[in-house]
This record gives sequence, C-alpha cells and structure tokens, in this order.
Amino acid sequence: MKSNEPVTAEETTAPVLVVGEARKKRLWPWIAALAVGALLLYVLMSRRGTAADAAARAGKKGGAGRTIPVTVATARTGDFGVYITGLGTVTPIATVTVRGRVDGQIINVAFREGQLVRAGDLLVEIDPRPFEVQLMQAEGQLAKDEAALKNANIDLERYRVLMEQDAIPRQQLDTQIATVNQDEAALKSDAAQVASAKLNLVYCRITAPVSGRVGLRLVDVGNMVHAADSTGLVVITQLQPITVLFTVSADRLPAVEQQLAAGRRLVTDAYDRDLKNKLATGWLMAVDNQIDQTTGTVRMKASFPNEKMELFPNQFVNARLQVDTLKNAVLVPTAAIQRSPQSTFVYVVKPDSTVDLRSVEVQLTEGDETSVKSGLAPGDIVVTDGVDKLQPGSKVAATPATGAAAKKPAG
Repeated sequence: MKSNEPVTAEETTAPVLVVGEARKKRLWPWIAALAVGALLLYVLMSRRGTAADAAARAGKKGGAGRTIPVTVATARTGDFGVYITGLGTVTPIATVTVRGRVDGQIINVAFREGQLVRAGDLLVEIDPRPFEVQLMQAEGQLAKDEAALKNANIDLERYRVLMEQDAIPRQQLDTQIATVNQDEAALKSDAAQVASAKLNLVYCRITAPVSGRVGLRLVDVGNMVHAADSTGLVVITQLQPITVLFTVSADRLPAVEQQLAAGRRLVTDAYDRDLKNKLATGWLMAVDNQIDQTTGTVRMKASFPNEKMELFPNQFVNARLQVDTLKNAVLVPTAAIQRSPQSTFVYVVKPDSTVDLRSVEVQLTEGDETSVKSGLAPGDIVVTDGVDKLQPGSKVAATPATGAAAKKPAG
C-alpha cells in the first residue's frame, strides 16, 4: 500500500476488534476458576454443617441413653411423732445453801467436794461441848423445879385438909394453889430449855437437807461459824430428778392444752445444742400461767429422772415435746423432697430403672424424715441423692441409702 492512498473504514476498525476478542479470551479462564472455587466452598460449608448437626444429634442420643448413678430409699409406713421444739435451760428442782444454825468451831468436814450425798448424810460437825454444858444446866434447873412443884403439891393437899377442918383461912389455900401453878409453869419453861439445848446439840451435826451433789466447800476445819453468816458452808444441788425450763410459741399452746386436758402424759426429749444427740427423756411437768407478750412465747417445765447424769444444771438444751402421733403415715427421707415454684415433688424409680417426676403433698417434716399426705404409696422407691442430674425418663443406677433412710416398709 502506498502512503498516499486513502484508508478505508474497514481497515481502521479491524485491529480494535482483534484486541477486544483477545482480552475476552484471557478473562474467561479466571472467571471459570472463581466460579469453581465458589462452588467448592459452598459444598465444603454444607458438609461441615451436616456433620455438626449429626454430631449434635448423636450427642443428644448418647446423653439420653446415659445411666445416672443415684441413691434411693423406699417409702414406708409407720408412726410419725408431732413435736414442738423450744430452747431450754436445765434447772435443778432444789439448790440449797447449807448454813450453820448455831455458833461454834468446826471440828470435822465429812464430805468431799463434788460428792453425791443423800438427804441426812453428815456434812459438817461443830464442837458440841458448849451445848452439852447448856443441856446439863437446863436439866439441873428442871430437876430443881420438879422438886419444888412436888413439895408445893404436898402442901396444897395439906392445906385442903386443913381448910375442910376450917383450921386455916381460905386465902392461904388460894395462895398455895397459885404457888403450884407457878411451879408448873416454871417446869414447862425448864423443859423447853432442855429441849433447846438438845436441839443445839443436833445442830452441831449439820446434815444434808436434800439429796444431790455438793459444790466446793466454803469453810475448813477450825473455822468459827455463826448462825448469822450469809455465805454458808456448802451448796447442794439436786440432780435426780432434774427439770428443763423451755419456751415454745404461744401458737402451739392449744395443742398442748388439748393433750393435757385429755389426761395424756406428754413425752419430752432433751437434745444438745445442735439438735443431733438425744441426751435424756422425760415428761412435761407444768405449763406457765401466762404468755410473755414481748416474745409471744409461753414457758413450760419438763421433769427428767437423770439417772445417768446426762443433764447438768444451767446447761442449754433443745426440748422436743411430743404433742401427737400420726398413725400409719407414709414416710420418706427429707432429702427426697424437692421443691419448685409450682409444686413439691419427688423422683420415683420405675421397674425399668427410669425415673418419673411425681407431685406430692407434704404433711410434716421432722429432722431427716418427712410424712407425705398424698402422692406416694408404701413401697415406692424415691431418689434421695443425685436429683440435680435427673429429668423425667432418665435411666438410673440405684444404690440403696444407708441409715434411717434405708428402713424397709413396715409389715
């Protein structure tokens, strides 16, 4: 082609079309690669989701089939005591401060500190010699006045004979009668002096007025004691029987009064502070005659034989007063009772070793045992431990509970 020849339109557009087609041919492989990558990513994510779902379903299936270990107990029938519990203090029936009743010097202390003594046992001896002398003087005066009275009676008989013979005036006879009366009065006074001297001799031997335990002695041999002393010689506290003074809510008073009116003897148990160990068993002795308005409580007193010295004066105890007994009640361990905002329920183990949630109505609870009014029957097996892992239908491996919870049904 020559340079001076004109260029046509077809010759001008041809190179442009060739360049565009070349560019399209170079982009198609990249577009195809991106599409394949996106497809592969989609397939991979779909497979992962399916695997996760399958794993979740497998986990649920495995959890449902897992066996859960639990502790169980059998519901039984029995008598269930209804108790009222109150904080109390052990109070002795008698606390006696032994004092001397005469003045004198102690010559013997016949007891050991902390010893148990019986009423009438010798405790202390005071020197009796001054009182023996007083007794001798009183007896001498008594003998003298007896002789004077005897002589006055003889004179009186003589004067009466002479009066009958009109040998003496009437006044002389009356005077002799008065003399006899005076001697008789003096004789009574002398007899009282003799009795007083003998009583002082008795007081020289100080004996225990009540049975109980003596405390630490307050005097020693050689000390002078006086009847006016306020400290005393020793303190005796009666321990057998002993009482517990306790308080209960005034709301429970009608139940107690109803039983007392029926003539029943209400059993009272004394427990330690933790209400775990029973110390002694006694009976309700008395109920106070008024309610304390500041606390809304009433005081009661129970008596205990205290044969083994389980209770000690001023000891704090928990008194449990039995006011009634539920006959043939359905009993289960308290640990089996579960509560929710909607109901009270238990987990019952069925024969196929699965559990069922059953609503119950609780009647009373005392310590580790509960009386169920409805919802359970004797022989039902209830779960007492491991309930936090259960749901209705869970399969369990049951282990019987030990202790009170493992009691078999009555009969």
